[in-house]
Amino acid sequence: MAPSGTSAANGLSKAPPAARVDWVDYAKGICIVMVVMMHSVLGVELAAGETGFMHTLVAFAKPFRMPDFFLISGLFLPLVIDRDWRTYLDRKVVHFAYFYVVWVTIQFGFKAPAFAAETGWRDVSLLYLESFIEPFGTLWFIYLLPVFFVVTKLTRKMPPLAIWLIAVALETARITTGWTAIDEFCARFVYFYSGYLFAPYVFALSDRARSHPALALVALATWALVNAGLVVLGASEWKIVSLVLGFAGACAIITMATLLARAQWLNFLRFCGEHSIVIYLAFFLPMAATRTLLLHTGIIADIGAVSLIVTVVGVIGAFAIWRAALRLGGNFLFERPEAFWIAPKQAAARLQAAE
Repeated sequence: MAPSGTSAANGLSKAPPAARVDWVDYAKGICIVMVVMMHSVLGVELAAGETGFMHTLVAFAKPFRMPDFFLISGLFLPLVIDRDWRTYLDRKVVHFAYFYVVWVTIQFGFKAPAFAAETGWRDVSLLYLESFIEPFGTLWFIYLLPVFFVVTKLTRKMPPLAIWLIAVALETARITTGWTAIDEFCARFVYFYSGYLFAPYVFALSDRARSHPALALVALATWALVNAGLVVLGASEWKIVSLVLGFAGACAIITMATLLARAQWLNFLRFCGEHSIVIYLAFFLPMAATRTLLLHTGIIADIGAVSLIVTVVGVIGAFAIWRAALRLGGNFLFERPEAFWIAPKQAAARLQAAE
């Protein structure tokens, strides 16, 4: 166990400090597609009042979908956590805060008329202000990440094992206050902190999977059977079991991503991982539009097929919005303007390269 965040960083010698790591992009790509799938499938099923075959995939991924995303998010933190506070806050707080403000405003712009029809415009204004306390819609992930980054830096001089055990206790306590930021912090911080603390072991796992692909495939098959069995039995929601499945699933996605990177298969997943923030920010609009169109027209009767189409359009549509924004001068939707940088851009760019 590393005695401090600095020691953990020293152990991360195999992570290139200024280059992308192929399997990390694959892992992020898998995760962001699963996130879009979850929102698409559950949204379609809620609107239709019935479930389809895609529901099984969403249920299978539930134990590890967000744990893996948060673990990967903390993976490169040892390399940058000791940077000065100004640069650190610029990249880890202001960066995500900027996109949250921009995109929560956009989402509200689309949803405000429906809200106003139910409660009136005064309540809509209050709801918009409340979104800066209670994360809105699909954006809670980038709302919570800056909190994780700040808490981890503030506690980096404390015994890491103690912090990790506290995080484990918070996850198993199943704290439910009704406030998304509090509840999700308690449920997810252990995975983010584990990515930060155990980064050398994560990279070692990837190296072993790359060196022994046959053994890795056997391990993946075993994990898939166990995960599926526990989900079917309902045991995946039990305390401790959910924690173990979260870590096991994260290791499985890392292994799978490594094998895909090794074989250079499904490169679109790598592309999705490289641009995961684009998908995360923009998928809600094509997803919602396609869901409404397909369900209202009824041109496709099978709910599973509708869910699959909505998922695909959500991902592709996000990239279409991104490309259109760049061509039409809307770069600010996906690129933070210099006016919103609080640290020298060159320093922050180097920090970004380390991620």
